[in-house]
Amino acid sequence: MNQLPCTLEALVVRTDFSTDGAWDALRASLLSPSKDGFLANVAVVDDRRYEGLTSDQALDLIPAEYQHPLLVLADSEALASTERPLRVMNLRGERWHCVRVVAAQLWSIENNLSGANMDFEEFAGAVDEDGVFRGF
Repeated sequence: MNQLPCTLEALVVRTDFSTDGAWDALRASLLSPSKDGFLANVAVVDDRRYEGLTSDQALDLIPAEYQHPLLVLADSEALASTERPLRVMNLRGERWHCVRVVAAQLWSIENNLSGANMDFEEFAGAVDEDGVFRGF
């Protein structure tokens, strides 16, 4: 499998290609500012070479030069729900630590972690009973 691209933005990698409509809705949510004007700084990877990519595989494909603290997967779970709960992986600290974040709230975790305003654990501790972060 090919190495992921190296960008300054957080990578959002599409791993499920079962429905283009859900993917289009997810992308629209990611690229729309919040009600307060915040926007996640992301680079979207829409490439069938990454179809079915797991978290473990994705971590192995990160280029050494990639400096963003997050890697985001748009997997089958994200595309199956209208909230689009993306799998967000923390690349600082514990390698396997991840949370689900609804697409409309990705800006919150991306902005705060890339600016070192908050720690990943603060978001992980604020997930709902189903393990999804929906905001503070």
